[in-house]
Amino acid sequence: MNDLFDMTGKVAIVTGGSRGLGRAIALGLADAGADLVIASRKLDACQAVVAEVEARGRRALPVACDMASWPEIDVLVERTYQHFGRCDVLVNNAGVTQNPLPLTETGGEFFDLLYSVNVKGPMHLASLLAPRMAESGGGSIVNVITMGAIKPGGYLALYCSSKAALKALTRVMAEEWAPLGVRVNAVAPGPFMTDMLKDLNEATPGFFEHSANVTLQKRIAEPEEIVGPVLFLASGASSYVTAQTLSVCGGAT
Repeated sequence: MNDLFDMTGKVAIVTGGSRGLGRAIALGLADAGADLVIASRKLDACQAVVAEVEARGRRALPVACDMASWPEIDVLVERTYQHFGRCDVLVNNAGVTQNPLPLTETGGEFFDLLYSVNVKGPMHLASLLAPRMAESGGGSIVNVITMGAIKPGGYLALYCSSKAALKALTRVMAEEWAPLGVRVNAVAPGPFMTDMLKDLNEATPGFFEHSANVTLQKRIAEPEEIVGPVLFLASGASSYVTAQTLSVCGGAT
């Protein structure tokens, strides 16, 4: 049974891998045997997680990459293949959220920022990697969205709608790249105790309590609780699973 989840010999890119869910996912994949590329905007933060991965006996490469910049994404892919010669798993985790804001006060510049990072960047990165994954026998792409993509809430219009766009793209990617041997799925997290959620709570006092209460389990998850679902979708354990969205939200949706 353990062989189904074994990632030994695999190389995974985790965007937004320097903190929060991305860091937990990266360390979880390393524990399963994968080598890692840790990507985020701040190189020193990536290097800190690389040290944690290497302490687990795995290889890792830090790459500074802004997901709003297609040229930087191009460099991320090239550096991955120069260093490891392959990529088997992509976890499109990097994203930006918003403080609660009425739709009538939403500006075009902010719209462009959220859609650049949450939609355009992940789409471009996945599109670069899928054909190259096919050359080494296929791979798995996991897009990290949000339960708000399934059950959007007021005052979070751009965050929810941008992640809903990535949910739709997940299905498109899966259909187009199935002949390449590339599976594409999404995970839709609910409230997790990350810096992102803490920032929202600071902007909107009581957000922690509200977030916990929308779940059936009445609690906020720890980052490590995302590892199992992502490892399932990244590994051979989900070999017949593609084009799906797995909610990891304590029953909120």
